[in-house]
Amino acid sequence: MTASDRWLLPDGVEDILPPLAGRIESLRRDIMDIYQRWGYQLVIPPLIEYLESLLTGTGNDLALQTFKLTDQLTGRMMGVRADMTPQAARIDAHTLRQDSVTRLCYAGHVLHTRPQHMLTGRTPIQAGCELFGSASEVADQEVIRLMLETLRIAGIPRVHLDLAHVAIYQSLMSEADFDAQTEQAIFDAMRRKSIPELDELLGDSAAATPAGRLRNLARLSGGIEVLDEARDVLQGASSQALKALDELSRVAGSISKSFPDVDLGFDFCELRGYNYHTGLVFAAYAPGHGQAVAQGGRYDAIGRDFGRPRPATGFSADVRALVALGERAGVPGRNMIWAPVSDDPALADAIAALRQTETVLQALPDDSGATPEARGCTRQLIQRDGQWVVESLNG
Repeated sequence: MTASDRWLLPDGVEDILPPLAGRIESLRRDIMDIYQRWGYQLVIPPLIEYLESLLTGTGNDLALQTFKLTDQLTGRMMGVRADMTPQAARIDAHTLRQDSVTRLCYAGHVLHTRPQHMLTGRTPIQAGCELFGSASEVADQEVIRLMLETLRIAGIPRVHLDLAHVAIYQSLMSEADFDAQTEQAIFDAMRRKSIPELDELLGDSAAATPAGRLRNLARLSGGIEVLDEARDVLQGASSQALKALDELSRVAGSISKSFPDVDLGFDFCELRGYNYHTGLVFAAYAPGHGQAVAQGGRYDAIGRDFGRPRPATGFSADVRALVALGERAGVPGRNMIWAPVSDDPALADAIAALRQTETVLQALPDDSGATPEARGCTRQLIQRDGQWVVESLNG
């Protein structure tokens, strides 16, 4: 590397500069305040920990996104966190060990081996909430409501919420009793929503068989009306599948009443996090953006790997992506007050008093750079009749 290349950063890794950094931090503070008002306690997990803990119960997708290295003290493999959810689960199961419901929230950088999509780099700022100790639908609804509140604060217009339930697919696959190779092929085709491949794999199975139900469910997607169609498809299916569909319907009805402006969608090919989630899953989308801006679901199995099985549900979002897509009013750092160079004690007192609620930028003796207006100042401290008062820079 030459001296002229030393400033280069790796692909997908970049500095966050003013004023964007201020907007991101402003949103982070606001949503953390909201989470704590809902009773979620802040945790700050370490950036790096042993790999077997970091990847517990998460499946292969997260393993591929995790940077791995060797601990020079122990020789054990470590990983840089790519998702803070497993860390919150470890804290709940092993560190806090509370028997009652535990609500945790977090915000911080994670590191990915590859960008997940065009809007993000490899160092997203992940914020989220996790609720442990309750298997009820009310817990799932609380987490979804808090996710939608996050998007409201971020100024995301016209949110579209996709809801699904992995237990429907799980129960049908269990009933069908496919061999491992066929099951994997069906799973891959479902994830890619490849109907022709599914037709080839499932053949001309009768509609009343598990294979036939899978084939017909894969064709269902749309608004809340598809739940009735799904109920027709699942007639005669296992009680587990019907129970999951009932739960999906009740949660959808409750969310629809509380958030009438949110568009609800259902896609029975949605298997995101299938190896990780155990129940209701959900993802929120913004207009014109094909990737989820926030997502989550139930993952009851992860605590078992830490030696303490606990029901769990939660969601996460990339704060930077929310800022890029949102329409929050105002830019932190603008509308500042400019103060002149002076050793007047009265000016120092005036600046100190204003800084309790305002942003004051004081000039320096050797600062001959940009004008106060270019620095974001709209007002100034000026001396009138022996008093320092705030006036508009435009007079």
